[in-house]
Amino acid sequence: MVNCIDNSGAAVVECVKVLKMKRHAKIGDRIIVVVQKQRNFGPESGPGGSVSISAANKVRRGDIRHAVVVRTAKKVQRPDGSVVKFDDNACVLINKGGEPIGSRLNSIVGSELRDKKWSKILSLAPMHL
Repeated sequence: MVNCIDNSGAAVVECVKVLKMKRHAKIGDRIIVVVQKQRNFGPESGPGGSVSISAANKVRRGDIRHAVVVRTAKKVQRPDGSVVKFDDNACVLINKGGEPIGSRLNSIVGSELRDKKWSKILSLAPMHL
């Protein structure tokens, strides 16, 4: 299970395939996921009740989507010798063209995304470590 850190409507997703490789996914890898749990935005999402809640959820439970891994709990050795380890595994949902589905990211992402050319995700993130 992988946390989803954007505002696309998914809270927890499950990785079913790592694209273009036969190993585990690292930061910056593209994966195929299934949405397991939806994020409920609640009444604070605006006036209009359920209309604004359904409009805020861009994905539904059971949807199959592409995603990019932005944090891993496995230690990553960087070229300068430092080792980085995050508390959880997290991803950002993207469409087939590689654009993020959500318009906002909730937490930090790994700076290895810069090497893999995911600059759009880095620009949405509040901080990269």
